[in-house]
Order: sequence, then structure tokens, then C-alpha cells
Amino acid sequence: MTVTTGAQLADYAGRNSPYVILVSGRVQLGGMITVVADKSILGVGSTAEITGGGLQLGSTTRPGNNVIIRNIRFTRASDDSVSVTNRAHHVWIDHCDFSQGYDGLLDIKRESDYVTVSWNHFHDHSKTCLLGHSDTYTADRGKLRVTYHHNFFDGTDQRHPRVRFAEPVHVYNNYYRNNTLYGVASTENAGVLVEGNYFENVAHPIYSGYDDSGPGRVVERNNLYVNSGAPQTLGTVIEPRTYYAYTLDAPSTVPTTVPAGVGVGRIA
Repeated sequence: MTVTTGAQLADYAGRNSPYVILVSGRVQLGGMITVVADKSILGVGSTAEITGGGLQLGSTTRPGNNVIIRNIRFTRASDDSVSVTNRAHHVWIDHCDFSQGYDGLLDIKRESDYVTVSWNHFHDHSKTCLLGHSDTYTADRGKLRVTYHHNFFDGTDQRHPRVRFAEPVHVYNNYYRNNTLYGVASTENAGVLVEGNYFENVAHPIYSGYDDSGPGRVVERNNLYVNSGAPQTLGTVIEPRTYYAYTLDAPSTVPTTVPAGVGVGRIA
């Protein structure tokens, strides 16, 4: 099903049946629309855009499970650009472009689980990727198993990601450039592995604890820090290989391969 308007997108995203939804051209939204289970929302070509609003995966009564979002540019959201929430699970967000939102560009929270964020370009924004609702939302413990790989955090200020309670969180082969506040923050006893990334001009690449949030566990290995500060580390974390196999790219290749591969119009 090809959609060209916000009303069409909201209609098919909210139906209680599996759909492959093709977004063609620029789709204007007036706020957040709810995406329920078994949806693939795929941009057509290199011009698919969702602007003025965002996608919320799941509601309190209808979960947003088994959802794919690919090849879409998100701009000027009135709230979050994408919110993975309300126990959504098995979600893949890939080859998108996120910028100029109001709140978070891509937030994952409220007991959501098994999410992969790959090959996305984040830019022209401050609050990038929140993982974990709040310091008091302890129901997130044991959930929020999320992987971030081959993303370009391009001049965004913070939250790449900012993590509470989650474990394991695997952050690998991402390119961090000119992030003014920090790169990754692990808080509230989260368990985060930061591996094979390239940090360039990032004064605080990794924090354990941030603002009013207590410290989280964080292990760093095989990262490169160019004109950047020293990472904070604490404790041990569950190895992601407990859940999946992966091949790590040499971090020295990241500044070339990641900008060349992220965002829209890169996939057939």
C-alpha cells in the first residue's frame, strides 16, 4: 500500500493487520500517529519524508511489535520523531535521516525490547536518542535490549544514547563528530558496551552517571578518540554475543564508511 498523505499513513499504520506501507514523497502530520503490530513502513526512493509529527510504536492497548521503519527522512516533529514505547518489541529502524525535532529524535522506553537502530543519520538537533523513560520508571529493568550500530551522530549535542536500566545495550561502529555535551551516558545501573566507535571532537565521549541520574555500568573497548576526552567506565556488562553474532569493523574505517552509507536513498 502506497501512502502520500498523513491521513492515509495513520489509517494503515493503525490497522490490526500486517501491512507493507510505502511512503511516497513528503507526508505532513499534525502530531504523533500510532503504529501497531506487524507493519513495515518503507520510504520510496530518496524523497520520502515525514514532517510535522512522528511515529509512536504501540499504545497502552495495542502493541507496536514486529515493526520496520526504513529509508525515511524525519523533520520538524512536534514531539518525538519516532517513539518506541508501551512494550513494543522486535523493531528495526534503518537507513533513516533524523533532524530538527521538538523533543527526542528516536526514543525507546516503557518496557520496549529487542530493538536495532542501524545506519541512520542524526543531525541538527540536541536530544537525540533516549533509552529508558525516567529514573523512577523501574519497570524498564530487564527490558530495553537495544543495539545501535553504524549510525552517524553528526553535531548532535547529547543522548547517543542516554541509557537507564537497560542491559545489554550494544553501541558499536558509530561515528561521533562534534557532539558538544557528550556521546554515550550509562545511568541507573544500565549495562552498556561501547565498542569500535570513532569519536571526533567529543570532549566527553562516555559518561557513567549523568545529571541527577545515578551511575550505570559501561565497558569501552577498541574505540578511537580523536581530539576527544577520556571515557568513563564502570563494572562489567552482559556480552551482546549472548544474544547474537556480529562482525566488528575496524574503527579507523568508520569516518569513511558510515557517512557514505547512512540515511535515505542508500538501499534498493
